Amino acid sequence: MAWLHAHRQELKTTYAELHALAEASWQEYRTTHYVSEVLDELGIPYERFAAHTGLVARWKGGAGSAPDDREQGSVIALRTDIDALWQQVDGISRANHSCGHDAHMTMVLYALKALQAVGFQPAGELRVLFQPAEEVGEGALRLLEAGCLDDVGYLLGIHVRPAKELAYGQVSSAIYHGACAVLEGKVSGVQAHAARPDDGLNVIEVMADIIKAVCAVSKDYSDVPASCKVTRLHVPNESSNIIPDFGIFTIDIRAQTNETMDALLPELEAAIHLAGKENGSPVELQLKSRMVAARPDPYLEAVAQEVITELLGEDAWARAPVTPGGEDFHFYRLHKPELHATMIGLGCGLLPGLHHPQMQFDLDALEIGAALLALSVIRMSPAL
Repeated sequence: MAWLHAHRQELKTTYAELHALAEASWQEYRTTHYVSEVLDELGIPYERFAAHTGLVARWKGGAGSAPDDREQGSVIALRTDIDALWQQVDGISRANHSCGHDAHMTMVLYALKALQAVGFQPAGELRVLFQPAEEVGEGALRLLEAGCLDDVGYLLGIHVRPAKELAYGQVSSAIYHGACAVLEGKVSGVQAHAARPDDGLNVIEVMADIIKAVCAVSKDYSDVPASCKVTRLHVPNESSNIIPDFGIFTIDIRAQTNETMDALLPELEAAIHLAGKENGSPVELQLKSRMVAARPDPYLEAVAQEVITELLGEDAWARAPVTPGGEDFHFYRLHKPELHATMIGLGCGLLPGLHHPQMQFDLDALEIGAALLALSVIRMSPAL
């Protein structure tokens, strides 16, 4: 904590530089290059990928890095997301770090710097996943496919939280994200002169019925909780006097548990197809993305709670927020059930909220987050 406090201005400078490098999912080239330069300065080896923009650092220490130990899942790993959102900011469409990934990278990098400064050496290997494409729910799966989680026994992440969930100075040892999915649909109709609407099939009217069907399904699940809603409509019709024959729509789906999502998705798809059929219009549906809900890990949550109270006092620890937001971090434990994994929730005075184009938070929280990650690595190490 003392070392990080003495270097707090450097943390803020790094954050500002990463914030300015904002890049959308799978486009994080400058960001990955920036991270690689910092790791070069630290003397920590890393692996980059020809197929995508991720980066995995491997800080190896003593005997624990031997093959037999790796087979026992002895590797400790930190994970940070590196992509930004693409959104309207002051009337301009651009990549924008409004979900805190720039902060997460900063905290992970300075956790490594702080560990080096106090003379820490991994008992085996400390691996750091700089994961791309979290916002589209694809990055974690690609790192899993590449074997980046092989031998990992403990995985820790961190995420800044809105003030409505955690006040500044409050920290949770987990975040219970919900499951989420995105459905994309295509609707086909028949063109006609707008003066003779009965000669055609208006896809706008079909999509209006689809919206009603989606709202009805969402209402049925409102007590679970879960929701589904149409978030995008597009009809490529440039003429006002033509009945449009093609349209696309997007539906955002949320559920607090994977089981609820498993029940909700087929019911929703059936309702959409029925609405199209009743209008005589076929509907094509495609599941564009899906993220799974968090699975609590009592062991690693307990370790994180001990670190939080040791650094900040007992009053700082807060119960894990239950949020309908999604996070592809939870794919790691879904595909590796034996993995101990949790994500620390950091209260930082974040307003007005995540994904808001003007999202801001108290930058003094950066040193707190970095210290929590660094001490968590130390506390996990003896367990190996």
